[in-house]
Amino acid sequence: DAVFVVSFCVGLLGVLLLVLYVPAHQLAPPPLIPAPRRRKAFGALRDPAFRRILAAASLLGAATVGDAFVYLLLQQRLDLPVSWFPLLPLGAAACYLLLAIPAGRIADRVGRRLPFLYGHLALLGVYATLLAPLGGPALLLLVPVLALLGVFYATTDGVLMALAGPVLPADGRAGGLAVLQTGQALARMLAAAGFGAAWTLWGAGPALWAALSALLVALVGGWALLPRNPVDAPAPGKPGTQIPERRTP
Repeated sequence: DAVFVVSFCVGLLGVLLLVLYVPAHQLAPPPLIPAPRRRKAFGALRDPAFRRILAAASLLGAATVGDAFVYLLLQQRLDLPVSWFPLLPLGAAACYLLLAIPAGRIADRVGRRLPFLYGHLALLGVYATLLAPLGGPALLLLVPVLALLGVFYATTDGVLMALAGPVLPADGRAGGLAVLQTGQALARMLAAAGFGAAWTLWGAGPALWAALSALLVALVGGWALLPRNPVDAPAPGKPGTQIPERRTP
C-alpha cells in the first residue's frame, strides 16, 4: 500500500508540474500555404516514408517480447528471491536514465535510423545473454541483461519519434506519432501474447530461441524498410515534401 500511495503522489506531482510549467502556446509557423483542415491523423498514412517507418517499427515491435518476460527469465535462471524481483526494473531504468541523453545526442549527430536499429541489436543481445550457458556469480548475467535493456530503450523510444517527426506535417504531427505508437504497441502486444503461448507450450528455452530468430528477421526487414536519408521538415499541407532551400542570387 505504501508503494502505491508514494507512486500516486509522485505521479500527481508530475501532472501538476506539466500543468503549471509547460507552456500552452505554440510558436508561430512559417508563412506557408496552410493545409486543408479535413486532414486527420490517419492522413499521415498517405506518405510513403511514414508508412515505411510504421511498418519497420511494427515489424520490430512484433519481435519484442516485453520486459516482464525478461525479468521472469532472469528470476528463473538465477533463482532470485521474490523480494529481489522489484529491483530488476529499477536496474534497467537506471541504465536508461544514464544513457538516454548520450543516445539522443548521438542520434542527432549520425541520424536516427542507425541508433534505432542498433537499439534492437542490443535487445538481441539480451536474448542471446539469457540463452548463454553462463555460470558463476549472478552479476555475470544480471548486469549485462539490464544494461543492454537500458541501451535498447535509450536508443529506441525517443529516437523513433525523432525519426518519424520530420516526415509528418506540422498540423498533423501529434496525430501521426499517435498512429505510429499505436501500431508499435499493437505489435508488441501480439509479441507478448505469442511469446507467452510459446513458453507455455514449448518451455522458456525454445520460446526464447523463437524470439531471437524473429528479431533477427525483423532487423533485416527494418534495415530494408527504414528511410536511409534524413528528411527535412515538410510544409504543413504536404507531408514528406521537402521545403526548398532559398538560394541567394
